[in-house]
Amino acid sequence: MSNRQRRGPAQRQDAIAEAVLAQGSATAAELVERFGVSLMTIHRDLDELERQGIVRKYRGGVTAQRSGVFESSVAYRDKSMREEKEAIAAAAAELVEPGMAIMLDDSTTALALARRIKDAGPLTIVTNFLDGLNLLAPVQGVRLIALGGDYDPLHNSFMGVSCVEAIESLQVDMCFVSTSAVSAGNACHQEQRVVVVKRAMLRSAVRNVLLVDHTKLGRTALHRVAPLDEFERVITDDGASAAALRELDLHKVAYDVAPRA
Repeated sequence: MSNRQRRGPAQRQDAIAEAVLAQGSATAAELVERFGVSLMTIHRDLDELERQGIVRKYRGGVTAQRSGVFESSVAYRDKSMREEKEAIAAAAAELVEPGMAIMLDDSTTALALARRIKDAGPLTIVTNFLDGLNLLAPVQGVRLIALGGDYDPLHNSFMGVSCVEAIESLQVDMCFVSTSAVSAGNACHQEQRVVVVKRAMLRSAVRNVLLVDHTKLGRTALHRVAPLDEFERVITDDGASAAALRELDLHKVAYDVAPRA
């Protein structure tokens, strides 16, 4: 029996959710074979994931609820598309020069960028992401500005009116943000409270860069963050399809395709 098959229900449900979100859908039979448990067990797991708003069941299988809570959580985002995020962060780091003031949102892609530039100082780095603040706080050569506000445990970051007001009091050289969807010439996100903060960040910067792995291209989400022409460039990874890149070309978007290691 594999290590995955020996996992407890909560760990198995996390693994099922990650698999379904990655594929878009799955049948119960596929999940039985993949996880080595009974059909009854799989249905119990899927019932729980549906209750949490992660998947939607249909006869014989499930589809991903891509705007669900699970996809928004730091725990999921931190595990997802790591190679792609590292490639994107490496490309983005080339845009950062000593002496700059930059703003990073609460995305795990921006956190990967923070890891790469933390020793490239002197820099001023502004962020609302608690993970980023903890990473950068002990680093010499970085002037760190924390954006306060209402703490959101799902995202492990600060949001709300106080956060937006803090952002509006600043102007930075460059802002790096990520969104959950890019389509029809717009960067979009499923959560209104997140969108409000990202929009304020974009207004506070002279230059804006959008960091999105290839799974975000061609996807839709409820709220528009900004049209793509508000970004100096989009950085994605080499998993992007030709069709997705053609759409960026169609909207006259400057973009870089970062090669994965």
